[in-house]
Amino acid sequence: MNKITLKNDKTSFEAILLKAPNPTNAVVFATGSGGNPERHLPLLKSLVESGSVVIAPYFERIISHIPSKEELSFRADSLALTFDYINKLNLPMIGIGHSIGATLLIGLAGGQIWMQSGQRLSIESDERIKKLILFTPPTGFFQVPNSLDAVVIPIQVWAGSLDTITPPQQIEILKNSLPRKDSLNVKIIEGAGHFSFMNNLPPNITDPMKNRDEFLSTLSLEVCKFVKGISSHKA
Repeated sequence: MNKITLKNDKTSFEAILLKAPNPTNAVVFATGSGGNPERHLPLLKSLVESGSVVIAPYFERIISHIPSKEELSFRADSLALTFDYINKLNLPMIGIGHSIGATLLIGLAGGQIWMQSGQRLSIESDERIKKLILFTPPTGFFQVPNSLDAVVIPIQVWAGSLDTITPPQQIEILKNSLPRKDSLNVKIIEGAGHFSFMNNLPPNITDPMKNRDEFLSTLSLEVCKFVKGISSHKA
C-alpha cells in the first residue's frame, strides 16, 4: 500500500494510492466521518484488481454528529485537489464515498450542499466526474428546492434497512429530486446498518448484518461492475 502527500496553498493531507498495471479508470474514494480509508482497503484493492487506479485521502475524524462548515469545506477542497491529481492520468474519473464522503461527492458533481444555518457550502462542481457510487449518503443537505438539478451523471446508491444514522428513507430525496431518474440505481440492503459497507468496522461498533463476508464480497463485485461500465471511454 503506497501513501502520497497532496498539498496546495489551502490544504495538505496524505492519501492511499493504488494502481492497476494498465488502468482503464480512476477512482477517488471519500471516507465517512472517521476519515480512515484503510477501513475500506479490501474494496479498494478489488477495484485495482478490476483495472482501476484508486486514490483515497485520509482525514481527521469529525467528532460531532453535525459536521461544521469548516470541516466540510476542508474535505471538499481536499477531494477537489485529489481529482486534480488523478486527472493527469487522462482516464474517466469516478467518485465512491461513504456517508458524509458520499454527500461531498454529490456536491462536487454539481449538487448544492446547504447547512442547517441556511448557508450554502461553496463547492465548485467538477464536470470530469463521470459516475458516482454512494454508500449511505446523508441527503438532508439537499432539501433546498433545485439543489440537485445539476447532478446528471449515473449514480449507484446503497442504503441499509437497519441504518439508524442515515435511514434508507433519505434516498427518497435523490429519487424525487435528481433530474435524470433513469440514471439512478438504488440498492437497499435488508439487514444492513450504517457501517455494513465498511470492510473493517470502527472500534466498539457491532454490525447487524448477517453473512457479512458474503455481503461484502457481493458489494465489491457490484461496485467494480458499475465502475467498469465506463472504463472504455476517455474523460
